[in-house]
Amino acid sequence: MRRIVFFFSVCYYGTVRICGRDGYLRNASVHWGSGTRNERMCRMQYISHYQSPVGGILLAADETGLTGLWFEGAKYFADQLEPAHEEKDTPALEAAKRWLALYFSGTEPDFLPPIHLKGSPFRLAVWEILQKIPYGKTLTYGEIAKEIARLKGLPRMSAQAVGGAVGHNPISIVIPCHRVVGTDGSLTGYAGGVDRKAKLLALEKAEEGQGRKNREGVSNES
Repeated sequence: MRRIVFFFSVCYYGTVRICGRDGYLRNASVHWGSGTRNERMCRMQYISHYQSPVGGILLAADETGLTGLWFEGAKYFADQLEPAHEEKDTPALEAAKRWLALYFSGTEPDFLPPIHLKGSPFRLAVWEILQKIPYGKTLTYGEIAKEIARLKGLPRMSAQAVGGAVGHNPISIVIPCHRVVGTDGSLTGYAGGVDRKAKLLALEKAEEGQGRKNREGVSNES
């Protein structure tokens, strides 16, 4: 049986706003609270589950594409999952499951499921760099910081700020934040757990602490 969850989202001029199945916020007849937010569209999210060799995974998507992929028990589990969601396999979720099946078979997938990322401009810039780290390769937080600084025309960028953005990546594995390592190649800071990070890199046969000359897809200019 499908379970649909509705939620009270915004109280607007004394009228409760609820998100319906068509994705629009509307007035309800209950009158309490107050607010100032304008009419907006909210997207219904759909969820599904996948059992991987390294633990259970929760998948989320909207009509545009995959919005979340979290290991059960991860630090930021379901961080971007909307309160209004329905358990249903959509084309984006089915594509993500096919991708995961290939990945965990030890094969580099030759396609990507549709993705719909939501975040600040800084986080989106970091996540874009993550998507360019090739299968079986790694990059350091410092190198990502240098690339962000180069793109923004800044003298430098904080590796800690980059670490925060990497840690909040909502689509694990597909957006490969597990391929980011410490300066010395150490496996630090993975929301899904360092043990899982090691297993994912071992699956890809990644060489930890590789030289910068081996890192393709991301500019090394500073």
